[in-house]
Amino acid sequence: MAGIKKFTGSDIEIAQAVFPEHSLHIKELAEKAGIPNDYVEYYGKYKAKVDYINLLLNKDKEIDSAGNEETSQGRLVLVTAISPTPAGEGKTTTTVGVADALSRIGKKTMVVLREPALGPVFGTKGGAAGGGWAQVIPMEDINLHFTGDIHAVSAANNLLAALIDNHIYYGNKLGLDPRKITWRRCIDMNDRQLRYIVNGLGGRINGVPREDNYDITPASEIMAILCLASDIEDLKARLSRIIVGYGEKPVTVADLNAQGALAAMLKDAIKPNLVQTLEGTPALIHGGPFANIAHGCNSLTATRLALRFADYVVTEAGFGADLGAEKFINIKCRIGNLKPSAAIIVATARALKSHGGVKKADLEKENLKALEAGLPNLLQHVENITQVFKLPAVVAVNVFPHDTKTELDLIETRCAALGIKAILSEVWAKGGEGGVKLAEEVVRLCESSNKKPDDFEFIYDVNLPVNEKIEIIAKKIYRAENVVILPEAMKEIKQLEKYGLDKVPVCMAKTQYSFSDDPSLSGAPRGWTLTVRNIRISAGAGFIVAITGDINTMPGLPPIPSAEKIDIDGTGRITGLF
Repeated sequence: MAGIKKFTGSDIEIAQAVFPEHSLHIKELAEKAGIPNDYVEYYGKYKAKVDYINLLLNKDKEIDSAGNEETSQGRLVLVTAISPTPAGEGKTTTTVGVADALSRIGKKTMVVLREPALGPVFGTKGGAAGGGWAQVIPMEDINLHFTGDIHAVSAANNLLAALIDNHIYYGNKLGLDPRKITWRRCIDMNDRQLRYIVNGLGGRINGVPREDNYDITPASEIMAILCLASDIEDLKARLSRIIVGYGEKPVTVADLNAQGALAAMLKDAIKPNLVQTLEGTPALIHGGPFANIAHGCNSLTATRLALRFADYVVTEAGFGADLGAEKFINIKCRIGNLKPSAAIIVATARALKSHGGVKKADLEKENLKALEAGLPNLLQHVENITQVFKLPAVVAVNVFPHDTKTELDLIETRCAALGIKAILSEVWAKGGEGGVKLAEEVVRLCESSNKKPDDFEFIYDVNLPVNEKIEIIAKKIYRAENVVILPEAMKEIKQLEKYGLDKVPVCMAKTQYSFSDDPSLSGAPRGWTLTVRNIRISAGAGFIVAITGDINTMPGLPPIPSAEKIDIDGTGRITGLF
């Protein structure tokens, strides 16, 4: 990026100023990352997939023949945030920016992110490739289809749905009760019209009539499985355990003999995608489960690949630390045997004032009273990371032009009272240069944590009863006073216990906008009751989903979707993506 004068513009304008003229060819990028060319599958000049599984197999053979155990294991840094607000927090921007900053100070670094889903891109959120001068590129490709992984998940999900209905049509030997089919179709778009449908109409030749549902693709269990599978054999095994519905007993993908076909559809999707940041830091972008309705983390294969080739791996988990970070630790780290070295908690003065009750139009005005009222949200996330999960952490305060020194000093003072540093971050405006102090603190935390006893811990034992695991999350992380599990959910828990499916982690499906299950309760509410209305088993992924409040696994579009602002000209140049 040498020779480019930084300017203020939209994210897509900045990305287009750098890409492709000032970007590394994917072969150069792979060489920079240390990934052997034999395992790099090119998708044009600036994208590639990495044949991680064969790479790992051959690398392990080389290690075995050499007789040493030199399996590089970098330091894993988790980026999380306060509860989201309309003001925005910049978690992905911080993730990319601090990775570039670590590269600037001489650390071999890779950044690992989830793939953006089309639903949010065309809905409320817009693009999700970072922002300003801290982005991953090619920005348009990453936000629009990319290498087709999410579409492969949709296709596999819907192949399974078709096989289920076809099985019923041709005699239903497995005795599936059409009223107890739990597998849903999916589409990677926000479409509320598909939440509840009736299909199979028009006479017997067109199928068997029944009520059905759609989820958005990031909520599909196949997406979760793709992100948690370690290799093709593990992928097939997990797919085979999916429960599609019930008759006299649970009916699985293995009963339908469909795991081979589903795995075949995902043979390329399981390979991590290699791209770069604006500053040429290698980036792996792979998998896209949401954190409010799924486990919210990129794939284990991408994280392990990065840890094998980099000294510092910066990754993020979706939404606030009550969702993404909790699931990253209790689900992904548990299943993948990972241990983070440090965490970054992202906040802004604007977002904290929003938690304090200020409307979006007034956030540029200094308001210490509102900031003070909103700070408990940040401080509760800090306490969860440092005192509940016992990870060293730093607060990254994304700086905006209208932030005042008094406001920023107040955030720093309140964090210091908890024994944690709050460091100003300017990566949106300056790229890696604006995150050097933050990167230096991350290095200090990581090096210090390696010298201390390992205090990191999960917050529950998976062998506890389901209702106890839910209560631990609700009370330790959310600070709920009570938990109510509705009768229908309790019935589902009893069924899981009957079939021995309950000794797994719990994935909470909850609004991202509040610690509570009520999106209108900002800050750090107390004295409230968490209501669990439904329980789903993701036997293949290896967790139980507890659905709370009014959370929905098929989002709708807003009154003015982002799609209305997106356009393309005759040369193929896209505008309005973000």
